[in-house]
Amino acid sequence: MTIAVRAQRLGILPKHAFPRQLFSPRLISCQILALVGLLFANRAARGQDPTSATTLSVDVKVVTLPVTVRDKHGQIVRNLTKDDFILAEDGHPQTIRYFAQEANLPLTLGLLVDTSMSQRNVLDQERTASDSFLDQMLTAAKDQAFIIHFDREVELLQDLTSSRDKLQTALGSLQTPSFDRDSRGGGGSPPDSSPRGSHRIHGGGGTLLYDAVFLASDELMKKQQGRKALIILSDGVDRGSKESLLSAIEAAQRADTVVYSILFADNHQEEGHGFGRPRGGSPGGGWPGGGWPGGGGSRGGGRRGGGQRSPQEARPDGKKILERISKETGGRLFEVSKKETVDKIYASIAEELRTQYNLGYTPDKANDAAGYHKISLTAKDKNLAVQTRDGYYAER
Repeated sequence: MTIAVRAQRLGILPKHAFPRQLFSPRLISCQILALVGLLFANRAARGQDPTSATTLSVDVKVVTLPVTVRDKHGQIVRNLTKDDFILAEDGHPQTIRYFAQEANLPLTLGLLVDTSMSQRNVLDQERTASDSFLDQMLTAAKDQAFIIHFDREVELLQDLTSSRDKLQTALGSLQTPSFDRDSRGGGGSPPDSSPRGSHRIHGGGGTLLYDAVFLASDELMKKQQGRKALIILSDGVDRGSKESLLSAIEAAQRADTVVYSILFADNHQEEGHGFGRPRGGSPGGGWPGGGWPGGGGSRGGGRRGGGQRSPQEARPDGKKILERISKETGGRLFEVSKKETVDKIYASIAEELRTQYNLGYTPDKANDAAGYHKISLTAKDKNLAVQTRDGYYAER
């Protein structure tokens, strides 16, 4: 059962509707109206024209950014002020109005774990390191995490929770698909081994990386406040997603979510195991409440999936794919090696999340149009490297 369907059954959402973000700490739109009824009466009592009273209407849109700064040696710089930065939006200089280094905001983490056959030799490492990372990061009741696995399907193993026991149970259930599963799609943990509360979000064929990023961002992260980060553990190769790489990145940007990628480049591949797209028709499953299964109607007006490829096409460069997702959302790509273990990588991510600057500004009216806006943030000191997201989406 999907998140949206569960909400519909509870009477929260109408059929085919999806949760919309009502409040975002990174893009806030509010209108302040001053009611002047008493002032009108006052003016009339004094013989003044009540129509000359002014109604105050102020539109305030604040864009906030999580920012990490490193020196030429790669060390995080923690002693900067807003005057140390140069900010522009769509090429227009902007004034930084809000600036803080705040680590006490609520933290929402999402682990997206690739459980396709290409990752079968590294799952044990991922379980152990992820368990330690969550234990280290979830330090307050307001901090939450969820766990999604993806292979031939995207499945929410554990919904948002602060419970370490529930998260540990979900991590323990991670496993690669078995060979005797239905070839029409489906994967993840068998019913008797999945943690209670596990929900299949989307079934398909292949390795649904883009779908996992999209769904985690659009159905879970978009509704949360505070600091938000997705951690992808994968080789970065997508096969069969309904969503494209671009739509996955856009969903993360709209949800104001930073994506960190941990590249596990295992030599074992999926080819030869029969996990590709079934012949004829669409893969099993589909977008909750949408027209994908058997109908051919894709979400977003026919947008083509980014993970499908013919046998003649070259294998995608997973490292470049993960690097792009992370860079455009303000995160980083890490590659596991003998020197750079997953434990060390998680320690680096934890350090960043604890030492980020929070920077905010109000865009000029000239930049007030709906749609995507490009952000450029640099340090005045040319020896410093600034890491933040590339832009944001303004709603109508």
